[in-house]
Amino acid sequence: MTLEDLRVFVAVCRAGSLSAVARELDCTQSAVSQHVKRLEREAGVSLLERQPRGVVPTHAGRVLCEAASDSIAGLDLALRRLGDLVHGDSGSVRVTTGGTTVRHFMSDAIVAFRQRYPKVSLEFQTETSSRNCFEALAAGNLDLAWVTIAGPVRGIEQRPVVALPWVLAVRADDPLAGRPCVNTAELSDISLIRLPQNSSSGARLDAAFAELGIRSSSDTSVADWDTALLLAELGLGHAVVPVLPGWEIPGDGPLRLVPLPDLPPLPVGWAVRRWDALTPLARVFADTVAHSCTQRAADTQLKEHADRAARISGFDP
Repeated sequence: MTLEDLRVFVAVCRAGSLSAVARELDCTQSAVSQHVKRLEREAGVSLLERQPRGVVPTHAGRVLCEAASDSIAGLDLALRRLGDLVHGDSGSVRVTTGGTTVRHFMSDAIVAFRQRYPKVSLEFQTETSSRNCFEALAAGNLDLAWVTIAGPVRGIEQRPVVALPWVLAVRADDPLAGRPCVNTAELSDISLIRLPQNSSSGARLDAAFAELGIRSSSDTSVADWDTALLLAELGLGHAVVPVLPGWEIPGDGPLRLVPLPDLPPLPVGWAVRRWDALTPLARVFADTVAHSCTQRAADTQLKEHADRAARISGFDP
């Protein structure tokens, strides 16, 4: 067997499809199949099971996939670090995260990092959920993943950066818009715009609702927080969203963000395979983003406190 055989096999296990990997590698499905067959001859067992919609690893295949993923990831990191030693400050940093994360959490940090390291290549791979980010991190040649921090994940180390408070997004003409805060018990009578059920943030919100005994209704769902805000602004419902660093909601605009103090903040931050194995450039980028997020979150909270004080002083129940 070869290292390329193992790389292709891991990619097939992750994608669940020979043809998808063939398209990704710009080769034929037969070529992908040959890599798998070579491994099966070497191992003496079947590694993949064909199903109506693709393939899944057998028990033996899962054993090999897990071992190969860990080994390939470690080797790739070692090769990357050797490359950085050779090329100095002209290496690369590879990040996987959600589609809107870069704008909300990394924009200032990217500019600062680029000014400091103009020759470094920044590469971003978009995924639709924290779970997919974990899988990409474990299977691919990636350095960092920006995720919603959840429970332990095998082979992954997580490090929280900021905790985002939850707010209720409503139109400015909504009866709740002038309130200094909203009790979560009141959400039972409100139609909410839902976050995706497969997202970590949506799952954490559902868990918090369940713990508080809140049963909310919903007839609208979205794929990201920005769309939730837009639909709330259009009057299609109310959205429970975390306050993202740097959000600027005009006080005289059509949208209001009302605090939900009963809900526990949403922790977000970095996930890596091993912090001590990060390349120096990846570590600097992670620290730059963390510092920028912490500062922007602090600025946002100061503005919220000022706005809340203004609302309270003018609030007439």
